[in-house]
Amino acid sequence: MSLSGKERNNNLEYFESIKNDILRSIERNAPIIGARNPMIGGGPDDFTWTYPEEYFWTDSFWTGELWLAYMITGQEQYKNMGRMRNAHLQKILDTPLWLNHDLGFEFSLSAVADYKLTGCQEAKQLGIKAAEALRSRYNWNGKYILAWTAGSGNKAHAESIQGKIIIDCMQNLALLLWAYQETNIESFKEAAIGHADTTMEYIVRADYSTYHTYDFDPATNKPVGGKTHQGYADESCWSRGQAWAIHGYAQLALMTGDSKYADLSEKLTAYMLTKITDDFVPVWDYLLPDDEIQYKDTSAGAVTSAGLYILADVVDGYGEKEKAKNYRELATKMLVALRENYDLTRDESAQGLLSDSASSVPHAKLRDQENLANAMLPYGDYYYFEAVLRALGHNKLFW
Repeated sequence: MSLSGKERNNNLEYFESIKNDILRSIERNAPIIGARNPMIGGGPDDFTWTYPEEYFWTDSFWTGELWLAYMITGQEQYKNMGRMRNAHLQKILDTPLWLNHDLGFEFSLSAVADYKLTGCQEAKQLGIKAAEALRSRYNWNGKYILAWTAGSGNKAHAESIQGKIIIDCMQNLALLLWAYQETNIESFKEAAIGHADTTMEYIVRADYSTYHTYDFDPATNKPVGGKTHQGYADESCWSRGQAWAIHGYAQLALMTGDSKYADLSEKLTAYMLTKITDDFVPVWDYLLPDDEIQYKDTSAGAVTSAGLYILADVVDGYGEKEKAKNYRELATKMLVALRENYDLTRDESAQGLLSDSASSVPHAKLRDQENLANAMLPYGDYYYFEAVLRALGHNKLFW
């Protein structure tokens, strides 16, 4: 579709209204959330947050929303609430079993956001220390970042993850590239690019669908094969994983200037377009059989939309104006679909922004926990806010 000047202006008014509703939701819920870190919503009709006892990988997505709110309003309350998490960030760095590939999620949206917006040197040092911890997970021979840390409590799990990478890690590489930009230490960049290229070779399939995880023999670093952890099957295509890849490679192209990553993001998008339903909101797995419950995953839609806005900016920079326009229009379609059907911001009782996110449907079945299949998710909310701001032209964020 092609937008006239008037329609573009109306779109801006439309997205301004979403932004304002999001800000009202954040302001309304900040005193309820306090210093806690949302983990997952209560369920399909329970729009309250549950929280981890001490730590979960989602700990900084609400913080990211606070910093986005500070970025566009300048209101000190959001900066203060964001910085209330600094003691928790330090505890993450001081707790070996909490260190994993998710350090990028946790510190890009908190410490790095603070430093980029305020110049805070304490925040910068937290971010650099997190990048050093993430770099320490890089296997220099196999050229991959180990996803998870093996604890002492579950021997089978520990053995199964010794050579495992996961597609989610594409979102964490920006922390390493930021650290390289700040320090000029080449090893940060080498680890980020090495992992991205290994992911491209092994997690991305020939048809540009993606595995969720991929295993390497930890003794030899030889490839073993693809698996899933949250998708329907090993050979299916978990929609949030595809979204992490679309956003992650577009982001990598933006930060490195290497067009091969933009080309890959485009091909991943093309695959997504062959599978997404007519409403432009992803089902939780793009290869889900028809006889399975067709749970939606609005978090996958939000991540994809935000990533497509980045991709549009990247190809626009290459002079490909028509292609950029098409990606922006696709991103907008996906964002409008979320707003019109799953937005909670005008529900005074809702503590989050989007309903109908699928954390892990397979685990919902195993644990008999419906909220794992259908609930609010803090990362869905963060990327929804990010996509709205990108739609409004804000393109210097925290990644």
